[in-house]
Amino acid sequence: MDTNEEERAKGKTVEVGKAHFETETKRYTILDAPGHKNYVPNMIQGASQADIGVLVISARKGEFETGFDRGGQTREHAMLAKTLGVSHLVVVINKMDEPTVKWSKTRFDECVTKLRPFLKSCGFTIKTEVKFIPISGLNGWNVKEEVKESDCSWWKQSYQSGENNTSAPTLLDLLDSLEIKGRDPNAPLRIPVLERYADRGTIAMGKVESGVIRPGMKVVVMPTRNEYKVDAVWANEDPVAAARPGENVLVKLNGAGLEDVRKGYVICTEPTCRAVDKIICQMAILDLPENAKIMTAGFQAILHAHCCEEECTISKIFETTNAKGQVVKGARFVGVNMRCVCMIELERTTPVERFEDMAFLGRFTLRTEGKTIAIGKITKLPPKKE
Repeated sequence: MDTNEEERAKGKTVEVGKAHFETETKRYTILDAPGHKNYVPNMIQGASQADIGVLVISARKGEFETGFDRGGQTREHAMLAKTLGVSHLVVVINKMDEPTVKWSKTRFDECVTKLRPFLKSCGFTIKTEVKFIPISGLNGWNVKEEVKESDCSWWKQSYQSGENNTSAPTLLDLLDSLEIKGRDPNAPLRIPVLERYADRGTIAMGKVESGVIRPGMKVVVMPTRNEYKVDAVWANEDPVAAARPGENVLVKLNGAGLEDVRKGYVICTEPTCRAVDKIICQMAILDLPENAKIMTAGFQAILHAHCCEEECTISKIFETTNAKGQVVKGARFVGVNMRCVCMIELERTTPVERFEDMAFLGRFTLRTEGKTIAIGKITKLPPKKE
């Protein structure tokens, strides 16, 4: 997936790579998100478009442990995936063919046992949302073809009894069997813009989150409220007559300049989403920077919601709940591992929705100094000005 020179040279993914493949029943778009901690903002944009997360973990001795310690990236990624609305997590234990592993069931079980409590703490319901599967990417076993019984005797029995929450033998079968909820083609159209470029007109790229888009219809771009006609729609580079929720599309907007459509804007139909500069939200504090061990009013951070990044300030804290569930109204500060209800002021107007109206436009993460410090959902927006 790493195609540009810099990524090949460093051996690290920087941008979010895209590729398409099809099985007999579904079309897939792979978003290869970067794992390195310097590129987490790019990872957030990749993950916010995904419905299914595939967490690849190495079974090789020592490699599994490093990704997993307090500073490791596995932790932050699983946390973000849950916040950004990934509904199913497939945990792929890779490198099972390694000489130190040799498809050993004990090593696989050890990795799974360590992952369970951790994924649970990120908010995943293990029974319904997480599947575990051992593969060997090098030889391709269990990706499309099931591993031979001579190499691995226990897998067949394991999936037939549904032990690791999966009854599918291979990764592709497993992906085909997952059901995705919450896609409503009858709702108003929403496409958060991931990027845009000029190619005989302005072309915006993003994922249809709800509604249906067709060439010829009129759309409104929020927060600027400009109205445009859709000239053409492409899905996976092919022109289409309509695109439903879940498709990654390119949309050509008639009469829009490059400065009219930016990353983080949302393409809507009436009734449009809201564009606001204040939100009231519930959030959970995961971590705080070294120099500020508590969060008070006036705390500044970067808010990432769907595809947009915006500087923000916490303007007021209404109440906090600590780990034991004690609620303090009108608290002055929040500490790590606490939850709070607060008001956040944004530098510029940002297109968002309440979480209960449209979940994908209502969740956000706060980051500062290279750390994800909080995850949250929007509960109230300021009243509409008539």
